[in-house]
Amino acid sequence: MSVAIRPQREIVYPESDGQPMAENTQQFRWIVLIKENLETLFQHDPQVFVAGDLLWYPVQGEPEIRRAPDAMVVFGRPKGDRGSYRQWEEDDIAPQVVFEILSPSNTLTEMFEKLTFYDTYGVEEYYIYDPETNELTGLHRQAERLQPIMEMDGWISPRLGIRFDLSGPELQIFAPDGERFLSHQELRQQREQAQQQAAEAQQRAEQLAARLRALGIDPDTLV
Repeated sequence: MSVAIRPQREIVYPESDGQPMAENTQQFRWIVLIKENLETLFQHDPQVFVAGDLLWYPVQGEPEIRRAPDAMVVFGRPKGDRGSYRQWEEDDIAPQVVFEILSPSNTLTEMFEKLTFYDTYGVEEYYIYDPETNELTGLHRQAERLQPIMEMDGWISPRLGIRFDLSGPELQIFAPDGERFLSHQELRQQREQAQQQAAEAQQRAEQLAARLRALGIDPDTLV
């Protein structure tokens, strides 16, 4: 008598949890600001992976165990597109740093569940920013557990080297070289301003050269 062997069911790891990345423009702006500036910060390191709103599956065979941090940084994994972050396919390296931007609908229960998840699966640094109240909460792994950081104003991330400044009406983040995290619009304004300054400098140089020629002096012969 032969026994029928049922084929093993394929485990599906969805690439979306059906939830929107952000609930309002303010939350979206902060998610993009942090994620994009972190990408720029590590653009020359091929072994730093940065993602936003990407589902992270820490345990093979358990697709229900998952989270999608607003932004996360993984040291030791190559850059590149992914539909999700399946840790067992990534040398079992967990994201070391995660960011969450609060929205009006976030509940204490939800945030506690996120903290428990990140604590359980090895996150080293966890930052939570509420743009409505300008409150930044940080936790840093010590003695195998995520422990609260007592003073976030001026705190420098051990992993990222970035500094948090809460002295103004909203959070400012500074890269290790002292440059502030900027939005796309601010970067464009800076570029346009630099182009305008360069054009004005060129115009002044041409005007000076014209005056020198009027005096019989060839500006090309001047050192």
